[in-house]
Amino acid sequence: MRSTIPRDKVWISDLNAREEVRGGFDRSRPVRFYDTTLRDGEQTIGVVFTPEEKYEIACQLAQLGVGRIEAGFPRVSEGDSRAVKRILDAGLSSEIWGFSRAVRADLDAHVELGTRQVLIEISTSDLKMNAYGFTREKVLDKVTDAVRYARDNGMRVIFFAVDSTRSDLGFLRHVYETSLAAGAEEIAVVDTIGACSPEAVGYLIGEVRSWVGAKVPVHFHGHDDFGLGTASAIAAVRAGAQWIHGSINGMGERAGNADICEVALALECLYDVPCELDLSKARQVSRVVQKAGGYTVDGWKPVVGENLFVRESGAVASQFHIPAAIEPFSADIVQAQRRIVLGKKSGLDSIRLKAAELGLDVPDEKIAPVLAEVKERATSAGRLLADSEFREIVDRIARSAA
Repeated sequence: MRSTIPRDKVWISDLNAREEVRGGFDRSRPVRFYDTTLRDGEQTIGVVFTPEEKYEIACQLAQLGVGRIEAGFPRVSEGDSRAVKRILDAGLSSEIWGFSRAVRADLDAHVELGTRQVLIEISTSDLKMNAYGFTREKVLDKVTDAVRYARDNGMRVIFFAVDSTRSDLGFLRHVYETSLAAGAEEIAVVDTIGACSPEAVGYLIGEVRSWVGAKVPVHFHGHDDFGLGTASAIAAVRAGAQWIHGSINGMGERAGNADICEVALALECLYDVPCELDLSKARQVSRVVQKAGGYTVDGWKPVVGENLFVRESGAVASQFHIPAAIEPFSADIVQAQRRIVLGKKSGLDSIRLKAAELGLDVPDEKIAPVLAEVKERATSAGRLLADSEFREIVDRIARSAA
């Protein structure tokens, strides 16, 4: 299976085609995504989604092509319980999964709602276990009890080893094997506080794959504390992870989770690895999540930033008619609009392009005076100029020549 993004829409370095760069990936199947925006993403400081907003976000995630949506943790609140129930009943194309600690009461809440698939978590590093007052024996007992209880109640199970990347590897293997013996069908490697380099993630995924065998799906859940969330997810895919966890806009505690749209774009464009996301929907779902969360992402954020295909610099504007000269991929891939804005850094070509966009006739001899006023006004105001201001400048300078 090949990447679904047309190669003539991607303008990257030829070095990416070298086998030592692109080798090691399984391209026979698409990488799939497990989205945790509604649970881990909501742990972003100050963010509270209403049940209605969670439902709307879930609908958007399904349209994006997310394979699995983590609907939430119903024991958190009555509102979360209502949200999970509404999402379960919506008949979305994505699989709907619940979140649970290795605690029967958490699982009972899902049984009551009719959840058929659940992710069960418990800490496996000595540091985290000590913080909770758990011994290794207690963790193993709780894993066995919770997984068997979920299976007895007809639920599929992913076992999620919290702080996997800081766990003793011998014990981590024992926990995974215990979860599988109890009935878990899939396992997740979890870099809970973003403590692993991409190379270390790749190593650990490879080790875990050798422990659990080729038939057990392996997930990777990573965080972005060192700005390496996307790189670590790619390393996990190269090492054999079939599922990548993350959120929209990279939401989450501290520096957030891996951003699933960034991971998909990088895999598709740089490594020619097919992904199960429709990136033409990425900016729409991003806007919905931003509105619900009450925040705005940086304009320069990959995939969804508002400035990615907007040009102010005159030097860059002179190349605007050749997208490949100034952009690594086509705006069409993410359904973004290319446009020129006017400000302190504008040039003569910026004036020509903006005038053509707005249908204004600016004689060649008037372009320089118009530019001079645009730059002076933008510098004085410390901002870009609105189209209405540009129209006024053009109109006034044109009248002065009459």
